[in-house]
Amino acid sequence: METQYTPPAVWTWNRENGGRFAKINRPVAGATHDKELPVGRHPLQLYSLGTPNGVKVTVMLEELLALGHKGAEYDAWLVKINEGEQFGSGFVAINPNSKIPALVDRSGPQPVRVFESGAILLYLSEKFGGAFMPTETAARAECLSWLMWQMGSAPFLGGGFGHFYAYAPEKIEYAIDRYAMETKRQLDVLDKRLADSRYIAGDDYTLADIAIWPWYGALAKGQLYGAGEFLQVQAYTNVLRWTNEIAQRPAARRGRMVNRTWGEPSSQLHERHDASDFENKTQDKVQA
Repeated sequence: METQYTPPAVWTWNRENGGRFAKINRPVAGATHDKELPVGRHPLQLYSLGTPNGVKVTVMLEELLALGHKGAEYDAWLVKINEGEQFGSGFVAINPNSKIPALVDRSGPQPVRVFESGAILLYLSEKFGGAFMPTETAARAECLSWLMWQMGSAPFLGGGFGHFYAYAPEKIEYAIDRYAMETKRQLDVLDKRLADSRYIAGDDYTLADIAIWPWYGALAKGQLYGAGEFLQVQAYTNVLRWTNEIAQRPAARRGRMVNRTWGEPSSQLHERHDASDFENKTQDKVQA
C-alpha cells in the first residue's frame, strides 16, 4: 500500500496539522488561562455542551426530576469547547482531562466533583437510590456491561468515523473505510440485541439506554455527521424502533435541548437554571 507519510523517529507537535480543531488541541494537559466557573442556586452544577456525551447527563437529570427527585434540580452551564473554555482553570480543577461534561455536587459539607459521563450517570444513580439501575444481579450486570460497551465503543464512532468522515482536513479512504466498518458493526451489535429486547438491558429503561441513545439513536436517525445515507442507517430497524420510543419520553426530549447550540432555535436551551426555562428561554424566544 502506498503512503504519503512516513512517521519520523520522534513525533513533534505541528499545530498547522491540526485541521478544524488545531486551535484547541494540544499534546499536554492543564489550564491555559484563569477563569472561575459560575455557580448557580441548585445543589448540582453541570458544566457541559449538548454533544452526545453531554446529553447523557442532562437526560439523566431530567429523568430523575420526572421521577420526583427534587434534589436532582440542577444548573447547566454552557462550556464552549470550540473556544477552549474547557481549559480554563476552574474547569480543569473539576476535570483534569478537560472534557465535557463535568459535574459538581454541592449538596454535602464539601463539594464533590465527578467527571466522565459514565461516572456521572453511575454517581447520580447511586445518589438517588439506584435509579435506572436494576437491583437483581444478572440484570445489573447486563446494564453495566452495556454501559461500559458504550464508553468503549463511542470513541471509534466519534473520534474515529466522525473525525475522518466529517472533520479531517483531507479525506483518507483507508481511515474512513476502517471506521465506517466498525461503526456499522456496532450498529449491528445493537440491532441484534434489540431484536430480542425492548430496551438495551432488558424490559426496563436503564442507564444503558440513557448512555447509548444520544450516540447511536442520533446516528440511526441520520443526525450525526450527515452520514445517514453513507452508513445506510435505515437498515437497522430495531435500533430505529428503540430510538423512536425513547425520543417520545418527555425527559429525553428536554435533556436533548440543554446546552444545545445548533439546530432549530426552538430546540436550543443554551443554559438551564430552572424547569421553566424550557418554556421561556429557548433560543427562538431569546431571539424574538
